[in-house]
Amino acid sequence: MHSERKRITPTQAAFFLAALLFCTPAPAHGQIAKPPPQQAAPTQTEVDPLGRNTPRGTISGFTSAVHREDFVAAAAFMQLTARQRPNVDTLARTLTSLLDEYFTRPVGALSGSPAGITTDGLPLDRERITLSLPSGPVDVVLQRVESPQGGLWLISSETLTKVPGWGRTLEASWIDRSMPESLVTRTFAGVSWAEWIVWALSIVGPFLLFSLISVVALALTRRTIHDPARRVPLDAWSARLRRLIVAVMAVVTHLALLPWLSITLHSRLVYGRCVLVVLVMLLAVFIWRLMGLSFAQARDVAQRRGKAGTQSLMLVGERLLKVLLVLVSIVILLTLAGVPTTTALAGVGIGGVAIALGAQKSVENLLGAIFLLTDHAIAIGDFCRVGDRVGWIEDITLRSVRLRTLDQTLLSIPAGVLSQANVENFTTRNKIPIQSTLGVRYGTTAQQLRAIVDQIHALIVAHPDLDGSDARIRVASFGDHAIELELFVYVKTADYARFVAVREDVLLAIAEIVESEGSAFARPTDFLYLRQDASETRTVIPSS
Repeated sequence: MHSERKRITPTQAAFFLAALLFCTPAPAHGQIAKPPPQQAAPTQTEVDPLGRNTPRGTISGFTSAVHREDFVAAAAFMQLTARQRPNVDTLARTLTSLLDEYFTRPVGALSGSPAGITTDGLPLDRERITLSLPSGPVDVVLQRVESPQGGLWLISSETLTKVPGWGRTLEASWIDRSMPESLVTRTFAGVSWAEWIVWALSIVGPFLLFSLISVVALALTRRTIHDPARRVPLDAWSARLRRLIVAVMAVVTHLALLPWLSITLHSRLVYGRCVLVVLVMLLAVFIWRLMGLSFAQARDVAQRRGKAGTQSLMLVGERLLKVLLVLVSIVILLTLAGVPTTTALAGVGIGGVAIALGAQKSVENLLGAIFLLTDHAIAIGDFCRVGDRVGWIEDITLRSVRLRTLDQTLLSIPAGVLSQANVENFTTRNKIPIQSTLGVRYGTTAQQLRAIVDQIHALIVAHPDLDGSDARIRVASFGDHAIELELFVYVKTADYARFVAVREDVLLAIAEIVESEGSAFARPTDFLYLRQDASETRTVIPSS
């Protein structure tokens, strides 16, 4: 049997973790923990302190104990017979070397469930781990045994019987065979320069490769688009997503190359979990930006089609999906950190109930915003009256509606309150009325009055910006101070600024008509009552 080759221990692998992640990973399930002194007898509900409740915990804890030269702890992971027990050190070293070198499947292939993989065709108390030896694949079989800590997975005695024969196939790693001897023999932090170079290339190489591919693909795509206007969204999407796509692909490739690096299986489990954390965060940022760009483009299309309500509804939908993305990412990260999924989901459920009970107003506001948008009552950019305040809808959030008033102040109204209030939306109208009472002075003859009415009527009917079908100008009454003419006509616009300009033009034209007929508008008169010597005297003072 070949002598045992130098492997990267968990302590040495920490340099790999620091170089890529700058994070502290959670302990693996199989990490060996010394029971505290005077520990009470275990019960059926206690968890095995050695982490043997799952196949992954057994393999991780076993290899970790061997690399620490703790063969007493390593024996606890093995189903030893009386003949095998004296050779436990050799068996443990050989099997660990085999696992480190020839287990080339993803670390996810090691089941983290107490029941193991139930669809592999084996009895429920058996689990296999396939090693790709040079002579062909072989199976390391784990046996599930019952104990006070529940079901424990142990390396079966029949597998331990085959370990010496498998150990004769151990060869030097491909790094030791392929790299120059000067790099293999020189070390830094206990790791050979050859292994450092291969590890660095497994990160830098894919990143440079996918960067080059992305640049070439973008250049070819731009050449197929001849319209400069169509290149603008392509450049915007590329600027926001291209580097993220390159980073995701590089991390995925690095994760796939982990089995071929000279890293111990236990270190690979911990290191692979940290790489998965980085991958999850990159994917979350990528999906966040992708949703932002997609919804922005969809809102632009809705705006061009005049569907402001759909645009606002998409804005709220985007925010809801981003909140859901954050929650899902947190659950995945908790699972990678070693928190059971059921525990994480139960915590989210309990937290959700607590939030729902303690933040009923927030839920009411969220539903209010959704109801306002689905009913197409308001949309961003609408000019509205809410209560006694008038202004433009500037934003609709998950909690409130923000109104920019005519005084240019920002008014925040809870959406739940707004959904139950009277909202007058001026933007939905397609024409705006001019409604006014004109006071012509007394002394105007009937002939002058008829001429004024006829000319004003002709004006409002012929004006291109006025709707003549419903227009009217009528003598309404003889008031206290003037002959009152009622003017009513619609301006064919929904733009308030345009309406003000047309109204000004119409009123000035009416003033010219009144003046041309030799009449004028009446001036109001102020009445002042004075009291002298107990007798009431009325004095009339014309206003200036």
